[in-house]
Amino acid sequence: MRYYLDFEKKLEPLERRIFEIERFYDEKDPYYAKELVVLRKKIAKIEKETYAELSNWQRSQLSRHLNRPHTLDYIHNLFTDFVELHGDRKFKDDPALVAGFARFQEINVAVVGHQKGKDVREMAHRNFGMAHPDGYRKAMRVMDMAARWGKPIITFIDTPGAFPGVGAEERGQAEAIASNIYFMFSLGVPIISLVIGEGGSGGALGIGVGNRVLMLENATYSVISPEGCAAILWRDGSKGPLAADALKPTARDLLKLKVADEIINEPFGGAHRNWQTTFDNTGVLLAKHLKELMGFDPETLKEMRYAKFRNMGVFEERR
Repeated sequence: MRYYLDFEKKLEPLERRIFEIERFYDEKDPYYAKELVVLRKKIAKIEKETYAELSNWQRSQLSRHLNRPHTLDYIHNLFTDFVELHGDRKFKDDPALVAGFARFQEINVAVVGHQKGKDVREMAHRNFGMAHPDGYRKAMRVMDMAARWGKPIITFIDTPGAFPGVGAEERGQAEAIASNIYFMFSLGVPIISLVIGEGGSGGALGIGVGNRVLMLENATYSVISPEGCAAILWRDGSKGPLAADALKPTARDLLKLKVADEIINEPFGGAHRNWQTTFDNTGVLLAKHLKELMGFDPETLKEMRYAKFRNMGVFEERR
């Protein structure tokens, strides 16, 4: 069943009625055929009113919509021959972060990404996409193999942040993320990072040091969630919309700030409303950037990656 955010609620009864007609009634019946036409016109009008001008807060909500496609959905639709590897060879396997090798348009690549889960049981198993240190060490192991074999690396970012639990801290969460960031700067293969949903804090950056950073139109990438920011600054999580405007976490904002290199268009209303269009648009841009990067030698790729991150932000010299 489709999940509806607060600002999408007007669509719910209309789309449920269409679902009922298509499933239980004869669409060729003149009465129901006419009703479908009327319902679809109403939906089109409401969609235009709802999605035409989305605020930063609304885009933040869309970035973590329960029906958005996740990493494994992109892997199964854009790649072939995916072989998942498990374990960090130090402690355990972390299901919140998947990693392995696959083929993308006849190119052998390594694929790493956060996996949130689709239902309550899978979300609990995947820890809502919040990786432990073991997940980042698994990612490093796979990226190291890719670099030794000269294979490009594709990462999918979709996490509220790294897991902050006691066990994760005891096993060196901060060190694992920092080591990944340091390690990714040293790799002489193309790295493309795609922010497909919620890109939160160091948990996102732990697999986000790419030569190119691509963001879906309604994805977000920020040091903290709007609610978390509001809780710290104003001791009131309900001021999330205000914090979202201040944080500038959306793809459009980050393209202007040169954090993101290109925006992947989503179907009108968001990726959750048409998965196939989302996969098609992602595949086109991924192929474009991958082919461009594969034309550079290892040292140039390292220099490009360093220069990209070194030039982010605005600095002011004071005497």
